[in-house]
Amino acid sequence: MSSSVLSGIGCYSPQTARDRSMWQRLTDFCTGEPQAFDRNPETGHVTGSAFVLSADRSSVLLTHHRKLNRWFQLGGHCDGIADVPFVALKEAYEESGLVRIRPLSAQVFDVDIHEIPQNANECAHLHYDVRYLFQAEAGEIAASGESHALAWVPLSQLEEVTDSPGVLVLRDKLELFLKTHC
Repeated sequence: MSSSVLSGIGCYSPQTARDRSMWQRLTDFCTGEPQAFDRNPETGHVTGSAFVLSADRSSVLLTHHRKLNRWFQLGGHCDGIADVPFVALKEAYEESGLVRIRPLSAQVFDVDIHEIPQNANECAHLHYDVRYLFQAEAGEIAASGESHALAWVPLSQLEEVTDSPGVLVLRDKLELFLKTHC
């Protein structure tokens, strides 16, 4: 498959029909929405996520999200910063307590566009979530105020803590990604 580059996001090599669809929707959104990297629920917005693998790459660090009350990868809003790899790494540090995290590739690992439900402060809107792959190298995990807990979840046991396709995609794509991009 060929790679595509998107300003502020980086290079992505879609492998499946799902990947191509998500990338095309993200590309259309970013080229057509001047506030793509801002936090505007009226338009939706780009977010940056980090799949942080353990040193031996057998587990992923998940956070039990305080507002959504579910297990997810680390990540957050760009808040006007049009450098999504930076945002993903920044969020990984802020939410994990780790002191050294290494990017495993400059390439985008995955794109997942999903709806955030309406809440007391915001209307329902889309997150155009761009995910990158990292590896923990030093530090002890410590939950931030945004989560109930953090946990190293073995990749072989992801379904025991989440049924989210956006998290389960990690295991589906990881082996091929590591072989071709790391």
